[in-house]
Amino acid sequence: MVVPGQQNQEEKVFYPPEDLRVDAHVPDFNSYLELYKKSIEEPEAFWREVAQEFYWKELPNGQLLQYNFDVTKEKVYVKFMEGAKTNICYNVLDHNVLTRNLGEKVAYHWEGNSPDLRLTITYSQLLKQVCRCANALKKLGVKKGDRVAIYLPMIPELVYSMLACARIGAVHSIVFAGFSSESLAERIMDAQCSILLTADGVYRGEKLINLKQIADEALEHCREKGLLTVQKCMVVKHHAFRINGNDTCNKLQVSLILIPLLLVKCFFNDTVEQPTLWNAECDVWWDEAVDNASEECDPEWMDAEDPLFVLYTSGSTGKPKGVLHTIAGYLLYTSLTFKYVFDHHQDDVYWCTADIGWITGHSYITYGPLANGATSVLFEGIPVYPHVGRFWEIIEKYRVSKFYTAPTAIRLLMKYGIEPLQKYDLSSLRVLGTVGEPINPEAWMWYHDAVGQGRCPVVDTFWQTETGGHVLTPLPAATPLKPGSATLPFFGVLPIILNEHGEELEGEAEGYLVFKKPWPGIMRGVYGNQECFENTYFKKFPGFYVTGDGCRRDKDGYYWITGRIDDMLNVSGHLLSTAEVEAALTEHSAVAEAAVVSRPHIVKGECLYCFVTLKDFREFNHSLMDELKRKGKIMRRVLRQIARNEKDLGDLSTLADPKVVEVLLSQRCEAAA
Repeated sequence: MVVPGQQNQEEKVFYPPEDLRVDAHVPDFNSYLELYKKSIEEPEAFWREVAQEFYWKELPNGQLLQYNFDVTKEKVYVKFMEGAKTNICYNVLDHNVLTRNLGEKVAYHWEGNSPDLRLTITYSQLLKQVCRCANALKKLGVKKGDRVAIYLPMIPELVYSMLACARIGAVHSIVFAGFSSESLAERIMDAQCSILLTADGVYRGEKLINLKQIADEALEHCREKGLLTVQKCMVVKHHAFRINGNDTCNKLQVSLILIPLLLVKCFFNDTVEQPTLWNAECDVWWDEAVDNASEECDPEWMDAEDPLFVLYTSGSTGKPKGVLHTIAGYLLYTSLTFKYVFDHHQDDVYWCTADIGWITGHSYITYGPLANGATSVLFEGIPVYPHVGRFWEIIEKYRVSKFYTAPTAIRLLMKYGIEPLQKYDLSSLRVLGTVGEPINPEAWMWYHDAVGQGRCPVVDTFWQTETGGHVLTPLPAATPLKPGSATLPFFGVLPIILNEHGEELEGEAEGYLVFKKPWPGIMRGVYGNQECFENTYFKKFPGFYVTGDGCRRDKDGYYWITGRIDDMLNVSGHLLSTAEVEAALTEHSAVAEAAVVSRPHIVKGECLYCFVTLKDFREFNHSLMDELKRKGKIMRRVLRQIARNEKDLGDLSTLADPKVVEVLLSQRCEAAA
């Protein structure tokens, strides 16, 4: 690794601003190299030092990090701090309140779907609500090791419930509240959840979603398959649904509801077209179960390698995989990555726009920020409701200093230009971040120049549900930036590039991105399926964790993610990266989003099949198609099957709107055949 220089006009390098270095945790590139070297050569000393910041009921015994990545030798496993006992909820709440005296500090500014819905929650208040929820769960029969399904929108109860599970040793399985009843049912059955937490309903923008009805349908799916394990369904009174005297949720027209716990104002005028049934034997209102519960709940002291949560991610087969994370390693890794990648300080206001239903929300809305005693924005809405300046309005309102969002959101807001930005004061921003997919250079530059006003470094983070936290990332005061590059490895991470034969490539190279050693936050398995775990991540190249991504390393040692391995295209003997083709397409002024997959070709073996979303008011015609031939994060597995005219598409749950698949199938083009 070397400090990159400006090689030519096409390769732009952006150096950290001097004012950011003054009090930075990692103030320059040499400091990064020293810490990185220690993390690789002296991992025991490095991680023991990090662990000292937290509370341990019992200390570990023996070697800190033990593992086997070689499927040909024995079972694949990772163990960290074996023998230690702790509780992650205690460390992110009690430790902050009792030891660090942060009880009166704001943990979350909750911002609802509507700008006039908001709530401020301090660390002391958060601890009390979590204890109440934990006691309510225990009263419902939840005990250590039980799995709890959580199907909630971005409201404070989502945080309360996941931390309550962690406090009593239950394993939470959070399902994004935009998924279908079938997807929810599949996850409940796979994890054999005993409790389901949901809400009566929620608005996303102007769209009303009847969550209780979806939850009921999911439980019915489980019942039909003879796999219903849920004993109780706890329902948050969130918006438009109310129970009547006959124990059914009526059709209502509601203008204002005060929810006892949240004091959330409901502003809906819509009529709920279908009543939601209430099952008195199963269903329990949140406020009735939680409000009268005690504000004190002793934590369950857990082994370091006890499970913390299961989070499902779709695989190439279409069947979701339950990625399993454990307590101690995940705590240390999310805490350290948050601290260093965002250069967190106690006066910061941090905002990650993701949903907690995804790994980004687990690691960088809940556990990582709370472990650092951070103040965060918790946002329920969408970027363009009720107006296109909503993000910028929130940044101004709360004086956000560290902002973390997805390239898809950046490209969406780019099309509205800089005019909405100019209405708001964004001078509080100091660090910008991106997550979820590689960001194309055009979007990177707009984010840097328009949102960050040319003074905020952009930390382009590469990681996965499986990695638990950032693995390739810049550090804002230390790393020179190249637009589109995830730059360099985080501490404890040893990336390797292999060719098709499993041979390690040195220097400038392109191939398969793998990791040679584990770090504390890496997944421990696929829930209930060791064979799937080993076949998916370790079988192709024994001795390495296989990310599934292609990667290029440049002359300075910087890493560039080129796309999923199964999305590399071999066209007439030429290996093409889908990410590079997509980047070329999105450079066109008419294109908002692009996704590229392969399909069989009678002459070339494979050919490109491109899905393009145009910016508003642009028309798709032959002229534009010819231009694109010369020149949203979307699930490429599904798109590839559409391109091949395959009707059995498997699991579609990770699509925000699965109905779009029907539209794509109906408009499928045969021209490339």
